Amino acid sequence: MSNAFTEIMAGLDDAIAHAKGEPSKVVEHKPKLVDVKGIRQKTGMSQQKFCTTFGISLGTLRHWEQGLRVPRGAARVLLQVMDKNPAAVIQAIAA
Repeated sequence: MSNAFTEIMAGLDDAIAHAKGEPSKVVEHKPKLVDVKGIRQKTGMSQQKFCTTFGISLGTLRHWEQGLRVPRGAARVLLQVMDKNPAAVIQAIAA
């Protein structure tokens, strides 16, 4: 068998072992949870105002705040920036 096949097969065996809860070489990368409600509260905005200001649907915000869904992609990045400096984000979009 080729070296590539051997490496792929070893990776699949590791993935199967990990899925079964057995010891494996799998490394999981879990992103830090984003405290959406805490970030919104830092801005002093209501849910409605926050959604209008940042172009987020009210339903999506509520799902994030309740932990039913998690923000992804650009929304996650925006929220992380807002967590560090909400005034800068608000100022940037007000221009």
